[in-house]
Amino acid sequence: MELPKLAIAALGGTVSMQVRNAGEGVTPIISGEVLLDSVPELAALARVNVETLGLLPSASLDFEFLLSVLSWASFQIRQGAVGVVITQGTDTLEETATFFDYLWDHNQPLVLTGAMRSAASAGADGPANLLDACRVALAAQSRQRGVQVVMNGQIHSASVVRKTDSLALQAFSSPIVGPAGMLVENAIHYLHPPAQRKVLPLPQHTTQRIALLEASLSADSLMLENILELAYDGLVIAGFGAGHVPENWAGVIETIAGTIPVIIATRTGSGPTAQSTYGFMGGEMDLIRKGASMAGFLCPRKARILLWLLVGCQRQHRLASYLSKD
Repeated sequence: MELPKLAIAALGGTVSMQVRNAGEGVTPIISGEVLLDSVPELAALARVNVETLGLLPSASLDFEFLLSVLSWASFQIRQGAVGVVITQGTDTLEETATFFDYLWDHNQPLVLTGAMRSAASAGADGPANLLDACRVALAAQSRQRGVQVVMNGQIHSASVVRKTDSLALQAFSSPIVGPAGMLVENAIHYLHPPAQRKVLPLPQHTTQRIALLEASLSADSLMLENILELAYDGLVIAGFGAGHVPENWAGVIETIAGTIPVIIATRTGSGPTAQSTYGFMGGEMDLIRKGASMAGFLCPRKARILLWLLVGCQRQHRLASYLSKD
């Protein structure tokens, strides 16, 4: 019986890092082909096509590059792959997963993974994470689930996963809802059914700029006041608590929201923004009246990605319908 076809793309990140010269820190130097050699068990599971599309720390990825990766992944599906795995750095893994999830229009799974320990470290977690991600990508029950992140034996949906620890192996979690599934003795166990997804068309242009500002105690409004002059096409604010900002920000936001879309999210790391609880100036009720949209459960970073894509495909007028699903 012929083995299923699986595609793997390597983008770089900690999973690909080693020390090039003694005394220096680790850098991404290991190709996808070499990384594949660390998981010989995969040869019994699939026919693998692996390509190294980049050797970058994930902080240096950008939307243009990710669109080219997405095109590569879609081509692999059209060529008969039952799933696609992408390895990259964990610093921006939650953002990349969200970016892809808004655009991935295939039933076949797209799975992202990485590592918290470099390939040069004792107990490097990259090979185990890669093998787990491949198992998930090959599984029939992974279909119609969009983009997922597999790390440390857990499966997370792209829409909710967050990196919540800087260095620990258990660095990824899905606040409130928990992981979508887990791997136990190499078997995949999903804990939640597939969620309904809204897929966007590919952006027609990619030069739009979306600002992300965070509210903080006693913050001035200088940067906020210059958003329009700086020609940003949208603004996301990581607000206090349930989506609040200082009084001196509220009037400025009203002016901005009259010209470009403004999303207010919460900086807390868990929980949604409110809609109809707080009525003070700078509270969510005041900001809604001033034209801002509340992000709901969508974190500020994911809200920025959504707004960038909506502006790029000229659907910013439908922002509310995309926020409501979260």
